[in-house]
Formats: sequence, C-alpha cells, structure tokens
Amino acid sequence: MFEYNPDKHYPKETESRSLIRFQDCDPMRHLNNAKYFDYYFNAREDQVPKLYGVEMFDMIKKYQAAWVVYNHNISYVRPAMVGEWVRIMSRILWHDENTVVVEYYMTDDSKKELKNVLWTTLKYVGLADGKIQPHKGAIKDFLKATSDNFDITQHAIVERVKLLKKRMQTED
Repeated sequence: MFEYNPDKHYPKETESRSLIRFQDCDPMRHLNNAKYFDYYFNAREDQVPKLYGVEMFDMIKKYQAAWVVYNHNISYVRPAMVGEWVRIMSRILWHDENTVVVEYYMTDDSKKELKNVLWTTLKYVGLADGKIQPHKGAIKDFLKATSDNFDITQHAIVERVKLLKKRMQTED
C-alpha cells in the first residue's frame, strides 16, 4: 500500500525499454495500432510498483473502487518497427476528485524520435455499485505525489505532441 513520505522524491514519469515483437506487427512491419495499448499498459504495470511501491490490487481491495477507462485519445506520429528497441514513458498528467488522465508516449531507443502519444482518461468507480466516487485516503496521496497536474483543459493532444517533439530536439 502506498504511504506518502513528504521527505521522499517521487518521480513523475516512469520509463521502460521494450523490443517491438514480430507477432505484434502488421504486414508493413509496423507495430499494429491496437498493440500500442498493450505495450503501454504492460510498461506502466511493471514500473508503478517499482517506483512507488504501489500494488494497484491492494488499493482496489482496500477502497473497493477502481479506475475504469472512460476515453482514449491517441496520436500516431511515426511507426514503431519490428525488431526496434523503444522507450515507453508514462505519467499521471492530470487528476481531479474522481478522474485521472494518464499520458503514455513512445520514442525510439535514443529518445530522439517521438513515435506515439496516448492520453487515457479514467474514472474512479465503486466496485459495489459501479458509480463514480471521489478519490480518498492513500489514493489522494499517491495522486498528489506523482501527478504533473498539467492543465488538460487548456491543451489538446496535438499540442502535447508538438511540445514533446520540441523537448526531444532541445535535449540533444
């Protein structure tokens, strides 16, 4: 279970390295559009416990609530190719009392070329009644410690793609 420590630095972004597998690609050798989701979700599932000491199933059990996907917004920039090593980053981009937006993005291995950006909006829902409910307890602490709180109401994913690309160019 997550226990907030005010003296600890919590990284805002997770990062994983992954190989694009043959079975996940289309005949053009591009990563299949739907497979980006698998790569993203698997990478985040691996990284969150390592970075934050959080097991989501423990939180679900304790609070009898879970995040349910409400919306995906995805932007394909450059294809990820079979056999290519990529970097997968994720972060809680924004949250409020009952909603979270997780941003995922993929780059080439050197983090110079943006491949894809995904924003996933999730609603916090009670297991018993399926109704949206507010975040509470350790959930609120976790979100406060790890969220960027990027104002998504002022930006579209297209702008975020441009911002990420620009950031990669300036990190040379």
